[in-house]
Amino acid sequence: MGRVLAGSRAICGYACLACAIALAGCITIPPHTDAALPITTPTVQGDADVKYYPSDEPLRLGIEHFNRGHFGIAERYFRDAVEKAPRDASAWIGLAASYDRLGRFDLADRAYHQAISLVGETTPILNNLGYSYMLRGDLIKARKYLLKAFAREPRNPMIINNLKLLNDSYRFIARSPDAN
Repeated sequence: MGRVLAGSRAICGYACLACAIALAGCITIPPHTDAALPITTPTVQGDADVKYYPSDEPLRLGIEHFNRGHFGIAERYFRDAVEKAPRDASAWIGLAASYDRLGRFDLADRAYHQAISLVGETTPILNNLGYSYMLRGDLIKARKYLLKAFAREPRNPMIINNLKLLNDSYRFIARSPDAN
């Protein structure tokens, strides 16, 4: 029994030695040089200037909750995404859409303005603005923005659907209970 134990200790010792040798080969030691370090240019952003966020989790969660109809929770996540990445137009658009669904059109307008200042009047922003004005009951402005979006992407099913909703709104408003 003593020889078996001694043999397993020897095997364990050899295995540890082999691991140590293998790991020692992984350590990289830079060669010694007398050359000067490269000069960095002031146009390159230094590490101290960069704020790193390991994931786009707030934006992803905002989209997920928005699609589930949890607009208050989505707004919170989109606001967090905007605070972490203020130059991300997608986060601003999501925030604006959440505000629209919560009836906070004053805040939605600010968020749309910020998104437009970042990327211009893109087709999704024009479509969302049209839908926003439709929610507010301003059908004339809604039509203006939706037609701008439609002119850019006439085959976009979301824009087509929003125009159909807008046209149905006109028909609904035109009806009167006395008309029967």
